[in-house]
Amino acid sequence: MSVTMDSQSHSDSIETSKAPQHDAFAIDIEQKVVDDAHLMNDTVKDYLWKGVTVTVKDHKTGEPKAILENVDGIVKAGEICALMGPSGCGKTTLLNVLAHRDAATGAKVEGKTFVNGNEPSTSVFRRMTSYVEQEDALIGSLTVRETMHFAARLAHKNSLTKTGRIRRIDALLGSFGLKNQAHNIIGTPIRKGISGGQKRRLSVASQLITAPKILFLDEPTSGLDSAASWEVISFVKEVAKKNNLIVIASIHQPSTSTFQLFDRLLLLSGGKPHYFGSVEGVEGHFGSLGYPMPIHTNPAEFILELMNIDFASHSAAAEARLDEIQQGWVESTGAKQLTGEMDAASKDVEPLPVTKPSKRSFFIVLMTLVHRSFIKSYRDVVAYGIRIAMYMGLAIMMGLVWLRLKTNQEDIIPLTNAIFFGGAFMSFMAVAYVPSYLEDRATFVKERANGLYGASAFMLSNFIIGLPYLFLISVLFSTVAYWLSNFRPTAVAFFTWIMWLFLDLVAAESLVVLMSSIFPNFVVALALTAFANGLWMSVDGFMVQPGILNVFWKYVFHYIDYQSYVFQGMMVNEFADRVYNCDADCHCMYVSELAPQCQIAGTAVLDQYGYKTGKTGLWVGILLAIVLGYRLLGLGVLMLRK
Repeated sequence: MSVTMDSQSHSDSIETSKAPQHDAFAIDIEQKVVDDAHLMNDTVKDYLWKGVTVTVKDHKTGEPKAILENVDGIVKAGEICALMGPSGCGKTTLLNVLAHRDAATGAKVEGKTFVNGNEPSTSVFRRMTSYVEQEDALIGSLTVRETMHFAARLAHKNSLTKTGRIRRIDALLGSFGLKNQAHNIIGTPIRKGISGGQKRRLSVASQLITAPKILFLDEPTSGLDSAASWEVISFVKEVAKKNNLIVIASIHQPSTSTFQLFDRLLLLSGGKPHYFGSVEGVEGHFGSLGYPMPIHTNPAEFILELMNIDFASHSAAAEARLDEIQQGWVESTGAKQLTGEMDAASKDVEPLPVTKPSKRSFFIVLMTLVHRSFIKSYRDVVAYGIRIAMYMGLAIMMGLVWLRLKTNQEDIIPLTNAIFFGGAFMSFMAVAYVPSYLEDRATFVKERANGLYGASAFMLSNFIIGLPYLFLISVLFSTVAYWLSNFRPTAVAFFTWIMWLFLDLVAAESLVVLMSSIFPNFVVALALTAFANGLWMSVDGFMVQPGILNVFWKYVFHYIDYQSYVFQGMMVNEFADRVYNCDADCHCMYVSELAPQCQIAGTAVLDQYGYKTGKTGLWVGILLAIVLGYRLLGLGVLMLRK
């Protein structure tokens, strides 16, 4: 088939097993562990690819442009293969093709891949593989053990019992040298956690919890020093050897010791293969082409310098040299041996490993995500702690600025201003949720790509976990600001105010989720969310009353402005049942039926804005519809942006 890309309790999470420790993530066969045996009985003997070619449309010429051209290779069980070459040579593109992921936008992919001589469907293939991204998309407030625990619970092979899951987690932590860090947090911008090398090892270990047959690593040593790089690759190699795991990793410029850990090497330049074979055979091959390797030289650096022509002073000569090396590989004994090995493997067809589709219910996945988010929410102060402190500071400031307003007519405008400030600026400050959501989104993108769950489970769990915190913020803010400012002093009015503020924050956070889903960049998401809230402030009816608001802004934006319904609701809550005193000479700012008594009915203030009473249910319904709209749009964006 052508390669085509298809675009428990909290205590359990920190439980320490008393089960025996193992050197590898597979359960020892001698133990006859029933709940794990079926996962490890079948192995993948080899994975090969033939004639992989990827072309895209050149933006300048409009002609097809090859990113990869006729790339072959084979990796056997227990081997670890490096994809290496200069920047832009097609390493990541090839890795994505081999992992049955999208190669590039608008790319045409040709070629075939075989597992045990079979061409598995994309769904079957993904159930037997795992992919580790270049960036560590880990939740910083979780511990190492909790990260492994949730990876196991979300895995599509979740038929493990609790005991089996703990045993496997312990075995992986031991295999990757993370046992002593099991109860350390990953690390947040505020709290220091484990080292960079330990994070990379954890990223790999969390994917191995599913017992994959083939593991893809995108730049696993990126950002690490030579010692940490060697650590990561050596742990991967040990696990691969002991468990007949196939590992394919793109890598940039490894040290000599790291380079020698790989069993096979695929060398790319300009999208073409220039060598495929054992790492030990590199020196002999290039020596036979007239490029002997100097002594005391890092072989990886040597061959990368040969492959890289970006900085060559004589580009024509460098290109000619590269063509000569590529032709030398095509005509080499190694290329002929590769062809023979691939032909033999293609004919030696064996059944594919047994991989059953996920039997997890949506509810189980959802509750697992909510549980994980709950731990993050109370442990990571960036998520809600800082926001609570910020909102409390805003409440104290508001209460002291609008301190003890009276029921005189000169206090009507300050009361109106306070209502606007309390609703509008509370929603504006929801931009503080951007970094926390972007971290969650990065984790979701990684886990969705590995087939753990979909966008709907992520979006719903994100919505659920925010509700109690937003309600808490609403209560805390209102308890301070409402009574200091002396809004209508009744229990019904107070709790109605809390309701409006809560809906305001829910809508504001949903707007943050939508903007950050469309533009998953901190600065861009922050700027656009702030701009959107500025727009909503301008047209919500306070700055310019709805009756005189320009028809364009009124009919295009005002009626879909969640802040406008919050402002209306708070205004009605304050003025519908309250009476204000005119000045000493009985001059009344607002004309009402109480003018003969030197008083102003609060409904007269509402009349100036065109607000009617008795529409609370309608406004709440519209607000909920806006929240639902934001969330559905955000869900649509996540589903489309794969």
